[in-house]
Amino acid sequence: MFKKILIANRGEIALRIIRTCKEMGIKTVAVFSTADRDSLHVRFADEAVCIGPPPSRQSYLSIPAIISAAEVTGADAIHPGYGFLSENAEFSRICSEHGIKFIGASAEMINSMGDKATAKETMKRAGVPVIPGSDGLIDTVEEAKELAKAIKYPVIIKATAGGGGRGMRIIREESEFDKLWEDAKMESAAAFGNDAMYMEKFVEEPRHIEIQIVGDKFGKACHLSERDCSIQRRHQKLCEETPSPALSEELRKKMGDAAIAGATAIGYEGAGTIEFLVDKNGDFYFMEMNTRIQVEHPITEEVTDFDLIKEQIKVAAGIAISGQNYFPKLYALECRINAEDPANGFRPSPGKITNLHLPGGHGVRIDSHVYSGYTIPPNYDSMIAKVIVSGQSREEVLLRMKRALQEFVIEGIKTTIPFHIKLMDDPTFKSGQFTTAFMETFDLSDL
Repeated sequence: MFKKILIANRGEIALRIIRTCKEMGIKTVAVFSTADRDSLHVRFADEAVCIGPPPSRQSYLSIPAIISAAEVTGADAIHPGYGFLSENAEFSRICSEHGIKFIGASAEMINSMGDKATAKETMKRAGVPVIPGSDGLIDTVEEAKELAKAIKYPVIIKATAGGGGRGMRIIREESEFDKLWEDAKMESAAAFGNDAMYMEKFVEEPRHIEIQIVGDKFGKACHLSERDCSIQRRHQKLCEETPSPALSEELRKKMGDAAIAGATAIGYEGAGTIEFLVDKNGDFYFMEMNTRIQVEHPITEEVTDFDLIKEQIKVAAGIAISGQNYFPKLYALECRINAEDPANGFRPSPGKITNLHLPGGHGVRIDSHVYSGYTIPPNYDSMIAKVIVSGQSREEVLLRMKRALQEFVIEGIKTTIPFHIKLMDDPTFKSGQFTTAFMETFDLSDL
């Protein structure tokens, strides 16, 4: 087992990893930018190293600075968390070259799944259902138009190196094609340094369902059932739940089996998610694979009693998994609390927290790195906390979440708490009959 792990991340996920390491008797090293000097992950790690100024590229995305911190402190492994360098193949490779274990996927695996077109073809060969579309990348707009006629509009063009909705456009008729094609390519080139595109049939108003999987170096893989991530705005998730109210036991098993087939086919090692779109007929299609831990992993932990961070560390240390699939014993829901003003287009709201009261009680978990007096910097993602509740039924979970959110006091900044409270009372959300289009008609005027 590892003796010391450096956490190449910040905020709540860094603190989350530190907690599991302490419970495993493993020493921890926090890295931080000057903007994060007062963050709790710095305070609770065994050691902390400043790696640069606030801009991410000069700190949390600086591979030389992070490798130097690991070498100086004698860390024998690095956990990247999510975001930042967690799916950076070059970082994984450099860790290996320096004799430091990267707690995540290998460079080869990240490359194969990070390129969306390659990932789709890989899953197709493994027998996983995929959305009709291009076989690999599309070279010209003329080629794209011909394919669109064949698979029928609407279609969606996507950046092969994309993420977070960037480099992505929905095209509903041929007259829109030229402009949207160029817009997507320019956005992709600016965001990822890569303007290569592929195209798929656009599945309208689907559910977004992800299957949590874990694989080891011995070729075994298991899944921990699904998470429903359909409540999202501009492709950014707002809340997640498990089990999904849209899945029958039969469909849940089919999707779990497909995820295992995909993970096994590529010899996946570590924790990851295989993401699917589910249409109104109950047909599901592979969308992408995330080769890292997800923001929403706590709801899976709460319904399966399974520490995913611990499992990541064990797998990275060469310990075999049980190979057993896990299914939810309870219901769980997570709301992402962001420092944003939902009444004004979810405008970021960094600043000093002047008063803080965290909710508690049976079945309530808070993952956060903030405290009263903490100043939220403007340099990073606006998520400051996750409220996770669990219970015996979906109805119980919705009521418990509303109660917890009403107890959650954050003063000095705007947050998304009012939005989530209203969401818990929304008839469509309560019915479970929502899709990824839900937020397009959600009324934010009275927040």
